[in-house]
Amino acid sequence: MTDSTGLERPVRGSRWSDAHARDALRPILDTLAEVAGSDVVGVSGIRDDGYLQVLCVVGPDDAQEVLVDSLAPVAELLEQLEVAEDWGTLKFVPHDRVNLDVERWGWVADGPRDVADGVWHPQDLLVAPISDDHGQLVGVLAIELPADQLLPTGGSRDLLEMYARQACRAIAAILESERLAEQIRLARAAANIVRRATGSMSAPEVLSECGAAIVDGFRAQALWTHLFGSEPRPVQDADPHSLPQELIEIFVRYSVAAWERQAVGVFAPDRQPPEPLEDADLKAVLEFVDAESLLVVPLGAGPECLGWIALTRGPGDAEWTAGEAEVAFGIGRDLGRALANASNYAREHRLVEELQELADYKSRLVATVSHELRTPLTSIVGFLELLEGDPGLSPRSRSAIQAIHRGSTRLSRVVEELLVLHRTADGELEAPTEVDLGAIVADIVELNEGPAAPRRIELTSSLPHAPVRVLGAAHELEHIVANLVSNAVKYTPDGGHVRVTLEEVDGEVVLTCTDDGIGISAEDQARVFEEFYRSADPDAAQRSGTGLGLAIVRRIVDRHRGGIELESVLGSGSTFRVRLPAL
Repeated sequence: MTDSTGLERPVRGSRWSDAHARDALRPILDTLAEVAGSDVVGVSGIRDDGYLQVLCVVGPDDAQEVLVDSLAPVAELLEQLEVAEDWGTLKFVPHDRVNLDVERWGWVADGPRDVADGVWHPQDLLVAPISDDHGQLVGVLAIELPADQLLPTGGSRDLLEMYARQACRAIAAILESERLAEQIRLARAAANIVRRATGSMSAPEVLSECGAAIVDGFRAQALWTHLFGSEPRPVQDADPHSLPQELIEIFVRYSVAAWERQAVGVFAPDRQPPEPLEDADLKAVLEFVDAESLLVVPLGAGPECLGWIALTRGPGDAEWTAGEAEVAFGIGRDLGRALANASNYAREHRLVEELQELADYKSRLVATVSHELRTPLTSIVGFLELLEGDPGLSPRSRSAIQAIHRGSTRLSRVVEELLVLHRTADGELEAPTEVDLGAIVADIVELNEGPAAPRRIELTSSLPHAPVRVLGAAHELEHIVANLVSNAVKYTPDGGHVRVTLEEVDGEVVLTCTDDGIGISAEDQARVFEEFYRSADPDAAQRSGTGLGLAIVRRIVDRHRGGIELESVLGSGSTFRVRLPAL
């Protein structure tokens, strides 16, 4: 049998969860027993699963031992109340109308069973239903065995009625307090568990961080956790031991089905096994696990079941309630999400590490190759200069040497840019100094006037008279200006114009390089700062280049905590704007 929460109904009792509430009930029952002159007075609470559980009994030891924590269906009691005599708060059912299984309902006193008017019969039923402020039945007060063995009449009944009414109010308040305390406890436990889970970055860490909180929050004896793909492990188990493969398969089979049904299940004696398991599965679990019962909760995210947790309680511990089952399922869902997030984080972390290793390898490779090429290139250029000075060279040989010289110069430039790219791979700028960027811009503009003049390109600049100081590395800042200005000259047609300006605006130093060259398409603008990227535009492809210049500029700007902007229209020129923090 299961209720709407998916928690299997119990057929036996266990201790109530709050001993303080029991202690609060006892003086009320003692007073009522004294006023009523009864040997046995007890109170039962209605559980979420439709059973009455005897919470507290005043009376003989054997009555307390048998009755406390015993369970009985509420429905059977409601049937008896329909045929009861209405004494106001109290309801009386004569023994000849009582239709209850005495053995099932517990203890019946020994004594005379003669039937006579006004004489109490051991199987008579005198109870007071207890309701909350909303009229919902929450418990039952039972009064048994009057000491004078007579039914109360007249004034004694009125007095008993008054005390029973007052007792019911007090008991209702205690039961409501217990219910609210249980809700608060579970809410706090859930919040604590979720907080621990969301702060963990790996699946084992999630389960390890939450284990103690789950055990404490649910007042469990021990906890087992199992994330699919790993071995099940105990948490806070006094006698940890490995689960046999048979039990692992049982729990896996159950948790997958339970996640589909959005339910949790209890493994306990005298219970039907949780669906879709069979009696043999339940028996195998109980024989191995040294516990009174297990609450098995699936862990999942979305449609996928990721594992399970099993909470154990020992003999005499509180029964698993529907409220606990509901909270446990919510925690299984939240833990499942945390586990899924942790797994995603772990995969992304591994990917980042792999990408970082690849980037480091590429950087080392570039540095090694560049250094290895630098020495022979220096030798080649040196010997080419010697050969060019030989007056006996034929025109064809001299032309070949000049071609080799151009190629080696271009290759040397590639090597130098690769070395700069390697040096700027680290995002941190070490030991920055005060640099006059205005002086650097003036020098670079002057150097580019030579290549610009033969092509009638007008190269102008607008610089402040005072020094323009920034904090950085001078040689890196030179790369920024040199790349932007030389690119502008290179991609500007003969007779064009290139303008370079430098100014301070709102605490920033702004370097702007504008040309009326071939421009950059919108597609190329999205990738122009990538390493080795070369435009597919035919006009741009005709100009020699490595595809590293603007990538180096972006890196250096980032290292100096600045920014770079590009404005361009294909065929109408480009404007590059670099912003750096002013000193």
